[in-house]
Amino acid sequence: MNPPQLYTASVPVFQRYLRQLSLMLDAAQAEVTKGRVNEAQLLEARLAPDMLPLHLQVQIAAGFVLRACAPLQGLPVPPLGSPAPGLDGLQALLRERQSYLDTLPAEAFRGAEARVIGSDAGRAQLQLPATEFLQHFALPNFFFHISCAYALLRQSGVPLGKQDFDGLHRYR
Repeated sequence: MNPPQLYTASVPVFQRYLRQLSLMLDAAQAEVTKGRVNEAQLLEARLAPDMLPLHLQVQIAAGFVLRACAPLQGLPVPPLGSPAPGLDGLQALLRERQSYLDTLPAEAFRGAEARVIGSDAGRAQLQLPATEFLQHFALPNFFFHISCAYALLRQSGVPLGKQDFDGLHRYR
């Protein structure tokens, strides 16, 4: 029997791009270790004054794993928690989310398409059919925050390219 559609549309995608985000943070750590990038400044870097800093972009991306997968299984969203400070703390958070994803049984997503999922979107309250929730809200927001993290890392001098974002392209 094939795994449920919303499992295959979510869990493997989250797994892949959390790995890519972790690799991007590895590259940032390498630049910090070489003395080319200041870790404290990097973590607080913003694309614009009214945008969130890097550390929160990573935390929010990781939070969307729980915010999407728990309700798709018909479960409440567990507490998101706060990571330990620094790049090491963000890496620990990403490992924690990967472990969560690794334990999810595909069968727990069976029947998810019939669910209506409620979520906060800023100050808006959403009630969306599960497929729409995943495709129009959870995944786009996950990718938005990863894209912001990527842009902040690039802006801060971390040598990244498109291949680091998706793991598919090759330019080097």
